[in-house]
This record gives sequence, C-alpha cells and structure tokens, in this order.
Amino acid sequence: MTRTAILDLSVTTQGPTYPPSEVMDADGNFIVIGRINRAGPDGTTTSPWGRAIVAADSPLPPFGQQRPYRILRELGPELSAADAALVLHTLPLPLPCHNYPMVFAPEQLPDAERIVRPSHPFHQVPIPDLRPEDGRATTEPVTLGAWVRARGQVGATVAPDARTARFELEFEGLIPNSLYTVMSLRQRDLDPAGPTRPGPLGIPNAFATDRHGRGRHEAVLPDPFPRADRPDASRPDINRIVNVVLLWMSYQRSHGGAIGLFGLGGDIHAQLKLEKPSFLELETRS
Repeated sequence: MTRTAILDLSVTTQGPTYPPSEVMDADGNFIVIGRINRAGPDGTTTSPWGRAIVAADSPLPPFGQQRPYRILRELGPELSAADAALVLHTLPLPLPCHNYPMVFAPEQLPDAERIVRPSHPFHQVPIPDLRPEDGRATTEPVTLGAWVRARGQVGATVAPDARTARFELEFEGLIPNSLYTVMSLRQRDLDPAGPTRPGPLGIPNAFATDRHGRGRHEAVLPDPFPRADRPDASRPDINRIVNVVLLWMSYQRSHGGAIGLFGLGGDIHAQLKLEKPSFLELETRS
C-alpha cells in the first residue's frame, strides 16, 4: 500500500470556477490563473488550465454547472511587462459572479452575504484596528509578476496504523513577512447535491513568511483519506481530502475552524494548489 505522496503545487488565483478568480485588477476584471471556461464543440463548455483576464459580468450558471467566461484577453505563460505590473485587488462584497452556496464562518459571521465592501488593492486592505505605528509589513503594491513567483510542494504520509496522515508543505516566492493559511478541499466540498464546508488543513493552519517569502506548514489530520467502499462511506463526515490550497489572507488574520469570513477573494486568495484531485492512492481508516 502506498503511504506517501509528494506533489508540486501550481500557481493560481482561483478557488472554484465561480467566481472565476479570487483576484481582480484595478478595473474590476478577474485575473484568472486556473480553469478557464471556454466554449467547446456542440455547445459544451471546456475548462482547460490557463491564464486570462475575464469580465466580471461573465454568464453565471447554477452551482455545479459551467458556462464559457467572457474572456477580455489572454495572458501568456510568460507575462508581458505590462501584465507583470498589474496591481492585485480583492473582490468587492457581495462577491461578483458567485454561485457557491456556502457560509464559510457560520459561528463567526453567519450573515456574511449582507456585508458590502469595495475592492481594495492588496497593500491597502483596511486591516481591522490597524494603526500607523503598528508596522504594517505589506505597504507596496502586490503585482501579478510577484504573485506568479510562488512555488510550493506538499507531502502527505500515512501513519503506520493508517489512522492519521501527516502533511508537510514547503513554500518559497511568497509575499514576504505576510500571513498565509492552508486549507483542505474535500471530495464533497463542491458537490452540487449538498456541498460540505471547506476547512483548514490542521488547526492552527496559519504561518507567516520570512523576509525572503519562504514558509512552511505541517499538520496531522485524522482519517483524511477514507476508502470510498467502506460501510459508512455515505456519512457526510467521511470525506476525502483531494486538494490543498495555499491562501494569502488579505486582512492578515486567521479564523480558527473557518478558512475565512467571506472566502473566494473577499478575504482569502488562493495562490498555490494542485491542478486536479489528488492523493487518490492513499488510504486511511478511522
């Protein structure tokens, strides 16, 4: 039985496909690095991995369905000087082009959908209770060119008794001296029939990068890779981890058992993840 998986993470700006990105430009367009919904043959929609600037008024289907984005222009694998200089912004609240029926922090902010906030440049997000003398670290614009320098790797090792697995993640090229968290994406988190709430990869799930943009995270989770054919596999809590996502926290705070208060670009911003469901070769038991 395979007990260890070591995987490279890919740069992204995307959580699920709606909203198309968790990052915007100064004009309110989505900067998408991830799955790009495009028109396919016979009226279908394909979602290859790619890079593009996508309009905020792109067609929005019901949760679980896909429609082609309104692509304003493509971004090449090598960014032009102008594109590398794009200043990154949060999404406004309520979130645009959003269909994910999820309250991310049900105890902390159950009415998150009622909050109204503008989009902010990453370096000017209004951190709660911040005073000038407190020494905010990120004071210069965060650009797309800096964002795509991120690199990371995740290792998952199943314990000898198969009841737990240890996750070890190493990162470089991140925003220096900044707060990040790591979340897990489980098999049912995007299930149209009844999505489960995405959660942290361990608690605490936060770390601060050093002045060179390096960081690491480690967590041990109980039974993260249950077999699909086990007798109790239909229980909602029997829910395999299939991805891990590195999140930059624009308000520079973490939220206990919640990945964020608003999620999806409102206060969390995916920077690295696996491009497809993974860890399928690993198995644990309760």
